[in-house]
Amino acid sequence: MDTTIERARRGALLGLAAGVFCIQWDAFALNLALPQIRHDLDAGGTGVQWVVSSYLLTTGMLMLGAGRLADLFGRRRLFVLGLVVFGAASTLCALAWSLPALVAFRAVQGVGASMIMPAGLSLVTHVYAGHRPGRAIGWALGLGGAATACGPVAGGWLTEALSWRAVFWLNVPLTALAVLWSRRAAESRDDGAPRHLDWPGLLTATAGLGALALFLDRGSGWPLLPALGTPTAAVLLLVLFVRIQRDSPHPVVRLALFRNLPYVVLTLTGAVANTALVLLLFLVPLSLQSEWGLPADEAGAAFLAPTAAIALAGPLAGRVPPRRAAPVTAACLTVGAVALGGLAGAAALGRYELYLASAVVGGAAFGTANALTLVITQQIVEPGRAGEASGVTKTVITVAAGLGVTLSGAATQRTGPSQTGPSQTGQAALTALAAGCLATALATAAWHFRAARRREDAHASEDGTARPWPLRGRR
Repeated sequence: MDTTIERARRGALLGLAAGVFCIQWDAFALNLALPQIRHDLDAGGTGVQWVVSSYLLTTGMLMLGAGRLADLFGRRRLFVLGLVVFGAASTLCALAWSLPALVAFRAVQGVGASMIMPAGLSLVTHVYAGHRPGRAIGWALGLGGAATACGPVAGGWLTEALSWRAVFWLNVPLTALAVLWSRRAAESRDDGAPRHLDWPGLLTATAGLGALALFLDRGSGWPLLPALGTPTAAVLLLVLFVRIQRDSPHPVVRLALFRNLPYVVLTLTGAVANTALVLLLFLVPLSLQSEWGLPADEAGAAFLAPTAAIALAGPLAGRVPPRRAAPVTAACLTVGAVALGGLAGAAALGRYELYLASAVVGGAAFGTANALTLVITQQIVEPGRAGEASGVTKTVITVAAGLGVTLSGAATQRTGPSQTGPSQTGQAALTALAAGCLATALATAAWHFRAARRREDAHASEDGTARPWPLRGRR
């Protein structure tokens, strides 16, 4: 019996790890294949960017609803469905005959990805309930995060040696293995909730998040009217979503979730960390080639160190107890802010060793903070609504990733055709983000110690040993 349960747990963990690997693989291996895709599919202008944008749009739109759907209809069921959709879409991407077909199949791939992460996180949380679920999620994120380390190098090698289609073909056997592993896990759902779906809330949230994701990903350079109208529509739709959730008897997201201050704090700090992490992941490999003059293969080899640090962050985050999550996250953001400053300073001074060391430290710091958000937020919410919580967290982090991509575009912008050093815009982006990380770290630390003081006073009051706060102006 114990062996069967352990096999079920291991299956869920390996399934989540494989799902994370596929998602990370697509993110980092595909970027290097875009030039060949443009050539092979005769994609002129910026059309090839929709290969990335269509995926991000569907993922960002649907992840919120997917988390609650997993709670209601089965976490394993939705996780397996996401893997099947992702694998099937990867097959179609590999067979794509034109750019519009590839863009459409990438959008379907994003639908699968939107189910994999929230359903997989909540599935592992329940399978390992009472048996260190944080460590299990940390190991799954670490194993899956290996794609972050090998993606740029292996993706470039596959594209040159075989074809960009090989990047998609690799997903097919991995998703098949993930399905086989995950089917060992016992099904779990929110048994106390009726199987009713808040369709008005779900559709409103999907439309609002879609408009926001579209603006963040494609809004740069838009004319004034759509540049103002799209984010305005997103805000209005999301405000309407909140009103619908307040009045709905079966909401997609219970507003009480946002009264869970530890959850809110960790989600917001995770969003800041992910913004910085995405900036670092896009900026460093491009800078190694454009600013430091490294060939593509040497730049990929040098980039292994920062990405390996990110991959190792998952198991490290899994060992942090929930009560220590806030101060550890604040420390990570502080170290990360210093690392971002190091990137800007090293580029300005021409110090390659300092630049690479800052990238490694920043990868480890932001990777740990990001993984902590995914690990700990699952442990501090009601078990029956773990999917809902993971959907909200992943949605916020995904929107933050869109902001990171926007900032990375600014950070790599040149002020002139002959400029070889870092642009003033890039320096400003790094400096502003470093300041934001430091401010978030200070606010998180202040909140944590204030909350700890209140808990101590409450415990002391129960024991009859509480002392009143000293009054100002009295000795």
